[in-house]
Amino acid sequence: MKKNSALLGFTLIELVVSIGILAIFSTFLVAVLNPFEQFKKAADTQRKSDLAQIQRGLEAYYQDYGRYPTASANKIVYNAAALNWGSSWAPYMDVLPKDDASGKNYVYVVSGDGQSYWLYTSLDRGAHDPQACNSGAACDGLALNGIAANACGGTCNYGVSSPNVSP
Repeated sequence: MKKNSALLGFTLIELVVSIGILAIFSTFLVAVLNPFEQFKKAADTQRKSDLAQIQRGLEAYYQDYGRYPTASANKIVYNAAALNWGSSWAPYMDVLPKDDASGKNYVYVVSGDGQSYWLYTSLDRGAHDPQACNSGAACDGLALNGIAANACGGTCNYGVSSPNVSP
């Protein structure tokens, strides 16, 4: 009797080779994509976007008052109250952005004359982010303003500022 090769299926060696090739391909794919790094990158992008939003609000405030708002406990002061991150700052912003990551926060500092400000945060990727201060170390402006390097809930390694100073 002749065996019908269509009914036999895969041999054990064929299955082992197929599984081995899939394992190598999967390992390569995970190594290239690095999902954990992608999550960090997404969180850092959100933080940068938040600081850019706050900058626009601060510049609108400056246009109205000729100075930037004062600061208290690293927060923006408006109508004699320090605004919590995540609260309203009407009419400049519906909601001040808040970093939802555990233990992270934004730091706002203003000069005594109200003509300069600095905003800082901590990036998860640190030195791996090309826009981080000092290759992921604390931004230089922190020391100038008497702010602790870890005031952001981690190393304050990313900052933006008013146009007349650098972070």
